[in-house]
Amino acid sequence: MHFSEEQLFNQALIKLAVLFYQVDGKILLCEQDYLEELVESLDWDSPICREAFVNEVIHQTRTALDTGDAAYILRSLQSDLSYDANRALEVAIAMSGIDGERSEEETELLSLLTHKVLARALTTSMLDMPAA
Repeated sequence: MHFSEEQLFNQALIKLAVLFYQVDGKILLCEQDYLEELVESLDWDSPICREAFVNEVIHQTRTALDTGDAAYILRSLQSDLSYDANRALEVAIAMSGIDGERSEEETELLSLLTHKVLARALTTSMLDMPAA
């Protein structure tokens, strides 16, 4: 099936949020609530229901984190997250800080996200902004 760029972005955004949700090994109610609100706020055009998609992403992410593949997951989302790099960064910052502290793993992933994965897209979006 061929998905729109927006759908691919929405799926990547969920994967990003789940990665930041799970990377520190602590899952808090505020993180669960944020993830649920995020998922419900996204337009969804897929034959796979949101809940099934999220459950599968949680399983895949947990498996990847167990083998130390967090950076690989993040890099694999680069193309789809570039659709709206600012929104992707907003979600990553919110998810990593919602519990009041950022773990070392979350900080490393944020750095990778901003300096490698989304650097070009974020710079381009800044250049496209009208001057104040």
